[in-house]
Amino acid sequence: MTTEQKKTTDRKNQSILLAGASGVFGGHVTRALTEAGHKVTGLGRGQVNGVRADLMDREGLLRAVDGQHFDTVIHAATALRKAPMRHRDMYATDALRVEGTAHLVEAARAVGATRFVSESIALGYGYGDFGDHVLTEDDDPFGPNGTSPELEKHLRGMRVKEQLTFETPGLAGIALRFGLFYGPGGTDALLPMLRKRQVPAPADRGRVLPWVELTDAARAVVAAVERGRAGRAYNVADRTPLGFRAHLLCVAEEFGLPKPMTVPLWVTAPMSYAHTMFEASMRVSTARAERELGWTPVYPGAREGLAALAGAR
Repeated sequence: MTTEQKKTTDRKNQSILLAGASGVFGGHVTRALTEAGHKVTGLGRGQVNGVRADLMDREGLLRAVDGQHFDTVIHAATALRKAPMRHRDMYATDALRVEGTAHLVEAARAVGATRFVSESIALGYGYGDFGDHVLTEDDDPFGPNGTSPELEKHLRGMRVKEQLTFETPGLAGIALRFGLFYGPGGTDALLPMLRKRQVPAPADRGRVLPWVELTDAARAVVAAVERGRAGRAYNVADRTPLGFRAHLLCVAEEFGLPKPMTVPLWVTAPMSYAHTMFEASMRVSTARAERELGWTPVYPGAREGLAALAGAR
């Protein structure tokens, strides 16, 4: 075993500071890391068992972590409490990806961390229609210039978050570019809305998006902590890209709920961010994550993941 291989494999029993631990995804990440033998300390603004601080408050964050030590810092914090409908619903998360990440990498250096893992998203490749092209980490630019001021604001946030992850001296940075989340704690909010037929969706017309079940995504974080290579981005998604409406149809079928209403795409224009999502189409390769992290999804597609979720009820 080479020195470099040893560096990427001997990462058990770490002390980890997890920003966003109180969120749905953060809860799954905490459980997965703990089950893998790591010690997790949460970081957040609200009720958190660990460090209470706001990532947007640099001075307060640095005071909160003063005198503490962690091996790895994970950035899984967002400002979202429900699905974003309009562009402005993303602005607080955009700021968190820029200013919040800058503050967190500074805190990571202050606590002596040597590894920094960022929750990223496949939508950072752009919100357009990529057709049948399969996006890879090496061959396709991440965070291209947005085609509107609103999209540039979102894409700049994703772009800067990864730049800070990879370029901060002294930190081995890794970014996980996730598909859209679903699963325990994530799909639940859709159920009452589908029951009341409050989730209109236009026909997909061949458009697809990458998805990943939340516990599968959390396992990828563990793999990145233990085996991820510094300076690497990894696409993390299941094997079955689905259109947004097709995903909703799977949810409705598995939970015995009414099908979502089909509406023309133009009707969704007032929901500016959702409208942009409905127009997007992309496929991503997860070959690097499978090869380097040893990660594969337990659920090859949303149908399997949703069936397991419904069966657990």
